[in-house]
Parts: sequence; C-alpha cells; structure tokens
Amino acid sequence: MIEWSLEAFAQAKSVGPVIVALPPGHEVDLGEGVVTVVGGEHRSESVAVALGEVETELVAVHDAARPLVTPELIDQLVAKLASRPDADGVIAAAALTDTVKRARESRPANGGFSRGGPTVAETVNRDHLWAAQTPQVFRTAALREALDTDAQWIAAATDDATLVEKAGGKVLIHPSAAENLKVTTELDLRVAELLLAERGG
Repeated sequence: MIEWSLEAFAQAKSVGPVIVALPPGHEVDLGEGVVTVVGGEHRSESVAVALGEVETELVAVHDAARPLVTPELIDQLVAKLASRPDADGVIAAAALTDTVKRARESRPANGGFSRGGPTVAETVNRDHLWAAQTPQVFRTAALREALDTDAQWIAAATDDATLVEKAGGKVLIHPSAAENLKVTTELDLRVAELLLAERGG
C-alpha cells in the first residue's frame, strides 16, 4: 500500500521530496527520492519526526492505509491551501451519507459491549458532518507549532488537523470521493484491490 501511495505522490505536480515514517524494526529502502525515518509510537509522533526533514513552506501528510489517493487530489489540496493565506491547513473529507447516531455509552477499546450493546442517545444532524481523510496539507510552521504540545494530546489525536485546530488554526475542507477509503479490514482491502484493478493499477 505504501508503494501505491508513493506512486500517486510521485505523479503529483505539486510534490517535492517525500519522507516516509516507518515503524521501528521495519526500515526498508523505498527507492530514489524517498527519505525514510523511524517513526514514533503514535501517528502524530511519526509526523513530528518526519517534519524534521521538511524544508518546504507547505507539507502534505498522508496515511499509507489510503492507497487510492490520486495525484489530482493531492494537487487540488495544495492549490487550495496556497490560494488561502488565511488558512493553516486543508483536509480531504467525504460528506457523511449515513444516518448518524450518538450512543449513550462510549465504544470499548476491545470492541465488545456488555449487556446487549449500546443504546441511542440521539440522532445527529449530518448536514455539517464530514469524514476526515488524508492527504491533509498544512503550512509547515503551523503544523510544527501544533505538534509542540502535551504528549497526551499528541497520542490522543486521530489526525493532525485535530492538533492544528486545537492550536487555534483554521482548517479548510476539500470534498473528496468516498473511494479514498482507509484500509482497516479484509473487506476494505478487497474493495481497494478491485478499485485499483479498474484503474489498471
């Protein structure tokens, strides 16, 4: 999946050097033009390490678990942020189409609920709700400042835009296709493979 993402970034006109944060003990050579660093325990720690290699004004952060990213989407995100000097970042996101329910109980880390499962607290208006994706493009200085925070905030952040938002930054939304999916299950992988096959990938 890293190779599919690297191919998209290599084809994007707005992208320069690529830095990949790899898990400790899994260091590999990813080819010419790709710098690898040893990442941290959490995603934002890995981003902070990779940022040490960044010298450009803008930086794009991408999750290799989203192999269906396209060069066009990358370039659109960079262009949008470059055209908005009032903003600190822009994220790819898909508008939610499902009806959204907020439960009374929080989800257990292990996925198992006791006594029959959660109950609905309310139905949430989805008109303002978006599912955040990557790439997420930031002004490098703003992302560095956002990452210079309490280690607990960094560990808890599920994306880097969250940290920029908490630091007071303005983050834009760029509508993206739902097919820019994150591969977390066997089904996701099968769908991704089918879509990549349709592209000839």
